[in-house]
Order: sequence, then C-alpha cells, then structure tokens
Amino acid sequence: MHTTPTTDVLIAGETLIDIVRRLDGTQAESPGGSPANVGITLGRLGRVPALVTHVGDDERGAAIRAWLDASGVSLVSAPTGRTSTAQATLDADGAATYEFDLSLDLDATDAPEASVVHTGSIASVLEPSAGRLSALVEARRASALITYDPNIRPTLVDDAERVRRTALACIARAHVVKASDEDVAFLHPDLALVDAAKQWVASGPGLVVVTRGGDGALVVRAGSVFEIASPRVTVADTVGAGDTFMGALIDGLLTAGVSGPEAEERLGAISDDELRRLLERAARAASVTVSRPGANPPTLAELNA
Repeated sequence: MHTTPTTDVLIAGETLIDIVRRLDGTQAESPGGSPANVGITLGRLGRVPALVTHVGDDERGAAIRAWLDASGVSLVSAPTGRTSTAQATLDADGAATYEFDLSLDLDATDAPEASVVHTGSIASVLEPSAGRLSALVEARRASALITYDPNIRPTLVDDAERVRRTALACIARAHVVKASDEDVAFLHPDLALVDAAKQWVASGPGLVVVTRGGDGALVVRAGSVFEIASPRVTVADTVGAGDTFMGALIDGLLTAGVSGPEAEERLGAISDDELRRLLERAARAASVTVSRPGANPPTLAELNA
C-alpha cells in the first residue's frame, strides 16, 4: 500500500523571486527567499519539508511552485495575489543593492504537524507575518525542535529598535539559532560575537551558531564554546550559503534524534564532539553551494561523495 510521507520539518517564511539587474541592462529572475532555500536544502537531503509561505497566482508564482516541487518541498499556501520580489542591482564591483516588493500574508492555520519547526528572515520581523509566526512557534514549542535564523535585511528596516526587539524575542523562543556575524552586528553593535551568543544562550536557546563566511563558525551552548572551520573552495557567489548551512544542520539534528517533544533535553544531551561533526557537515554543504552560482544546495549524494 502506498503511504504519503509524513512532514518532518515545517518551515514558515517568505518565498520570492530574485531579479538581478546587471550593469549592461540585462536581468535574470530566479526563485529564492531564505526559508524557501532551507526547504530546498532539506528536500535535497532526503527530508520531507513543508513550507508555509505566500505565493502569487501569477507566472512567477508558478515558477516558484515548480522549483519547490522539484526538490520535494510541499506548499502550505493557496496562490493569491502577486508574488513577492527582491530586485538586486549590481554595481561595477558586483555588489548588490536590493529593493523589495513583499507580500507577507502567511496563513499557518492548516500547517501539518512536524518534529522540527523552522522560521526566520524577513517574515519573522515584519507584519502581518511576524505575529502569525510567533503564534505558530508558541503553539509548537512543546512538540517540536524550534530553529531560527534572523537573516536580517537592513534595507527593509525602517525601525531598527522594533526589529531588534522582535528578532531577540524569536531567538529567546528558539531551541537552536543560526545567525551570521552580520546579523549579530546589527542586533548587538556593541558586543563581541561570543558575548552576544552567550547572551542569547542565557535567554533560552540550547545552541547558538554564528557563521563567519570563509572563517568558519562560532558555536556556543551552556558550558562550552568552540569553533569549526569552513572548507576552502573557489567561491562563485555566497547566495544561499547560510540557508544551506541551516538546512544541513536541521538534517543532522534530525539524524541525531534531536527533534519532537523531547528536543530540548536531547539537544542538551548531545556531546560537543557529535555536535562538531554535524556542524562540519553543514559547513561542507554550504561550501558546495558557494562553489556554484545561485542558491543551489547539494543533494545527499553530492554531500556524501
């Protein structure tokens, strides 16, 4: 008898189309959004992710649905209105300036049960989605591992203090937080990375990982601080690297049994050595993504090669 796989990771947040405008006037479009990229990573690693998001009933929405489906990510979304976009204009050095056109009308009412719930990025700090994602996390915290990636977008921030308060509240509700050094600098401009991470652990999470690009990652939990290195690779671009790291970390924690109703206790019981192995694997996954253009995470076969 054929049975439908049960969702193991529920992800909630924005999905959008990245529009890149180059100096020569040409432009290219591709699906993206941090939470969606985490879903793509998990799907390619053999998990069964579901994504609570908003996708329009337009041509761009159709492109997103096909992209998610190709990596086994199921949508918890009725297509309505327009699809969100992030327009990046590249300068002579290849640096991008972003303009966002967002629809964050997410509805998690019919979201399936899952042993891990991941939120983050734009949707976690801007309304109307921020309040809905907060309610989702509160409702699921006793039954699932809660993971969070602030992935702050300063160009969207009109009230820095409000965004800081909202992001720090999300951090305090999470069991696992993955943030970039840039996120930490925005949220705590006057603190060293390790001091900010220790402050976060004291507020609630059992694990905080701060990624530092090619300089590896800082790992902080109650009673221990250590670092992991990033594999040396030729970088095509860094799009989706942090999302790949997050997805691969969630996959590793699931494999280690850190999920479900006893996630907090299991996270506390995992050894630093085992955690280091999981994080080094996540860094290896991210290194594959940066070695090729765009947010293109590895498959399980590629990661195990």
